[in-house]
Amino acid sequence: MFTESVNVKGNLEVILLDENGTQKDYRKVNNLVVAVGKDVIAARLLGNTLAVMSHMAVGTSATAAATSQTALGGEVGRVALDSSTRSSNTITYVATFPAGTGTGSLAEAGILNAASTGNMLCRTTFSTVTKAAGDTIVITWNVTVA
Repeated sequence: MFTESVNVKGNLEVILLDENGTQKDYRKVNNLVVAVGKDVIAARLLGNTLAVMSHMAVGTSATAAATSQTALGGEVGRVALDSSTRSSNTITYVATFPAGTGTGSLAEAGILNAASTGNMLCRTTFSTVTKAAGDTIVITWNVTVA
């Protein structure tokens, strides 16, 4: 008898840059693929009934990530992905939150498939990153199916 399992896991890097492009802060954290995200993955195996991931959001909620979550707890900014690429069993999403977008005391991030609402693939929380109005954040997020 064969036993097979598929796990989906991810991690991301959060880089905060000041208005001159100098790195002010850095975080590397793991994420949680939420139940809705797993549903999206399964649906995409059958076709294109659900949209692919296209946006990343940041927010202020430090509520721990849970599989039942469908949105960020305190979203303050959402941008279209700069890129999404696949190498073997890992997908890498990159998004830039420019000056004036997603400012404040950020403590969470998520990947979604729409410019507003939509289905969330994964969510993470991290120790607070304070993004001033002139700062930029670049997030590189890897999701691996293993």
